[in-house]
Amino acid sequence: MQGTVDGFTYGLVTPVAAFLMAALGAALGLRCTTRSLRTTRSCRAGWLALGSLSIGSGVWTMHFVAMTGFTVREAPISYDKPLTFAGLALAVVMIGIGIFIVGYRGATRMALITGGTITGLGIASMHYLGMAGMRMAARLAYDTPLVALSVLIAGCAATGALWAAVTLRGALSGLGASILMAVAVTGMHYTGMAALDVHLHLPPTLPSDLADVLPGDRPVEMIGPMLVGPGCFLLLAAVALLFDPGAVTGGPSGPGPRTGRYPDPVPAPSEGRRPARRPAPGAWKAVRSPAREKAGRALREETGGPRYR
Repeated sequence: MQGTVDGFTYGLVTPVAAFLMAALGAALGLRCTTRSLRTTRSCRAGWLALGSLSIGSGVWTMHFVAMTGFTVREAPISYDKPLTFAGLALAVVMIGIGIFIVGYRGATRMALITGGTITGLGIASMHYLGMAGMRMAARLAYDTPLVALSVLIAGCAATGALWAAVTLRGALSGLGASILMAVAVTGMHYTGMAALDVHLHLPPTLPSDLADVLPGDRPVEMIGPMLVGPGCFLLLAAVALLFDPGAVTGGPSGPGPRTGRYPDPVPAPSEGRRPARRPAPGAWKAVRSPAREKAGRALREETGGPRYR
């Protein structure tokens, strides 16, 4: 028997809250990624790691905020904690691989495609691993075309967000990249949920307190403890960016690595020409040939000018 699925039990509250959590994590993570491109190579890994923690935490938090609004009328739902937190680790690692590629390779086409694809796969993998952690008296089935579409949405939007983060400058461009990443996460989530079919194992006449005998914890009971860890990661990223305002505006962020002052702007390259070299004093005498000296002496004798030996 097929279960009655409701993904919006609390109306628009859970989708909007989930989108805001994804946007917050993406904003902090992409700003950290942008900041890493303008720092020394020794500090770059730290900023990229903080960015992957922020984006991964935002994605994971978004997923479970949205899942609090997911119910099956005939079967209560609980969650397996090891698989739930494994989804967080998987998201951080795969998103970290993606942004590390972009952070060290720059905004090249191959780096953006590779990094965006891996980031999108990390988002999608976290979602379906989290779905595998659900415990209910039912079997979950997925529509393959919609699953493929959800992965495609995540990969394309993540690539676009990384491109905007590393090529555009300014607060507005950072906001646009964050919104694009949040669209990737929430769009993938609800497309994946639309691909879900729930086939019940038990008749729907069982008592509603069946959740007491199912393994795992119910989502409402888990949402508070689950937000503690990702909240700490997001707070850490926010504090780091708070003391580095240039990472938000896209301008210089601090003193140069060696001189103790802001780095000087790089001069524009010349249009295929070498800069003119100033001749050394007296160098013009070395290029005067004897034949030219003789011709000049004859001309001065004809015109009555001064003569030199």
